Amino acid sequence: MEATDAADPFGTARLRRGVLDAWATTPARFREDANAEEDLALGGYRDRLVVELAQNAADAAARAGVPGRFRLTLRPGEGDAPAVLVAANTGAPLDATGVESLSTLRASAKRTEADTHAAVGRFGVGFAAVLAVSDEPAVVGRHGGVRWSLAEARELAAEAARAQSSGTASDTSSGTAAGQPDTAPGGLADELRRREGHVPLLRLPLPAEGTAPDGYDTVVILPLRDAGADDLARRLVASVDDALLLTLPGLAEIVIETPDGVRTLTRSEHGAYVHIDDSASGGGIHRWRTVAHHGPLERALLADRPVEERLRPHWSVTWAVPVDGDGAPVRPGTAPVVHAPTPTDEPLGVPALLIASLPLDTARRHPAPGPLTDFLVQRAADAYAELLGDWEPVSVATIDLVPGPLGKGELDGALRAAILERLHRVAFLAPAAPLDDVAGETDEESGVRRHALRPFEAEVVEGAGDDTVRVLAEVLPTLLPAGLERRAELRTLGVGRLPLGDAIDRI
Repeated sequence: MEATDAADPFGTARLRRGVLDAWATTPARFREDANAEEDLALGGYRDRLVVELAQNAADAAARAGVPGRFRLTLRPGEGDAPAVLVAANTGAPLDATGVESLSTLRASAKRTEADTHAAVGRFGVGFAAVLAVSDEPAVVGRHGGVRWSLAEARELAAEAARAQSSGTASDTSSGTAAGQPDTAPGGLADELRRREGHVPLLRLPLPAEGTAPDGYDTVVILPLRDAGADDLARRLVASVDDALLLTLPGLAEIVIETPDGVRTLTRSEHGAYVHIDDSASGGGIHRWRTVAHHGPLERALLADRPVEERLRPHWSVTWAVPVDGDGAPVRPGTAPVVHAPTPTDEPLGVPALLIASLPLDTARRHPAPGPLTDFLVQRAADAYAELLGDWEPVSVATIDLVPGPLGKGELDGALRAAILERLHRVAFLAPAAPLDDVAGETDEESGVRRHALRPFEAEVVEGAGDDTVRVLAEVLPTLLPAGLERRAELRTLGVGRLPLGDAIDRI
């Protein structure tokens, strides 16, 4: 018996009927759906649960035009009741289009120009990450909800198989007349037997009762399957760091509640800096210096990309570097991988956090090679050069941001090469004597007085101490501070080396 409209506001009965009819008519569709869901749950999204839930929250906030708030609550199991992970968020509420997207593998609800420009998610398939921990996920909003159940999905699929075998389901594609049993090999019953009862449960949504908690618009409820799922959920929740708020600017707040206590992270922007306030760090604010570039994409760059990606003709690149109390860069404590915009498995050796709209391969783990990736590598290098050129205060510490020549992978190597090509003419090296105190240097292109040196004009005096270099720098303004002779970064940049005797002869 199908649910009424009041009990099933999102039309899940219609969605189930369409899927089950397709499986019965063409069992190969069942196999395709099962393989696709399994690939997503065990492959590209196997450990992306928290990231994907946060990404959906950021997208919902962007669509509603409100600051995103995201709350994770991990409730321990009691007696026979399993542990539960609850994820609540503000933003655009759950609707019928969203339900269909969640239940349609590789189909996205983000199709309008506004949606695709603001949203972070690519294909609407990230929700499959919930299957890593739960067999009974549910999503509830202000006006109803939807749930899934592996046990009920198995029974629904079995009923469809029995109906097919008894001849009550028509299968014109196989030539079997309506009312006649389908005895052809490869029927739905055979597919179910091969998979030992595993069915693609997200394809069979069911109506759910309830409402989102006060202060939020949508809640995802995940009863955790077993101890292994509980352990994975705890580990992923504990791994949340600054990167999540940096990669998802639509989120302003993340609250994490576990049996150990409540942790709150907030994001705020202050000019060139993003501040992350993490209560777990004792109230200290993490300051990140950022630079962001973005723009439209030429259609030719998307020619080899899937249709869903061609609906998003925009690119964006952001670099973020944590700074200390003096404004000097420090090494990021986040995972040293490329973020596109959420984390991939692509290693990144450049000493900064890269967030870019890179196209990904089918496994969603690495950027896909091609003209779009090549284009974004160049734009990322432009942005990185700007980051160093605008860095304040100018100090020796900025040398730490120079990447070495050897990459950790093909993409990292391409990024390093493109960055180093640009840095040669970027003024970011601190001189031994402030340029304002000597003859002064003026940028040839902008006419603006510079306070830093470009690598091609800078020199390091060999074998001289601080006092000697400072005296020499009063006459030779291109000298770098003493003690930098062994810095590999300066060799990589091609900074000149000047013997002490030659420096004295120039005076």
